[in-house]
Amino acid sequence: MADQDNQPNEFESAGDEQPSILVEVFYFMRDNKKWWMLPIVIVLAFLGILIALAATGLAPFVYTLF
Repeated sequence: MADQDNQPNEFESAGDEQPSILVEVFYFMRDNKKWWMLPIVIVLAFLGILIALAATGLAPFVYTLF
């Protein structure tokens, strides 16, 4: 009985640090065997990085890629 009192319940553990969105997506793909989504996630991440770089001083260098 004393062992159960020392373990945090679900409500107490809800305040713990949450994993990042990338870790959550990886866990989703691993647990549900959705590995076909990995190339889509990689391409979307790459496009997001390109869009972010296009708004900075690196824009002339990004545009030369295309």
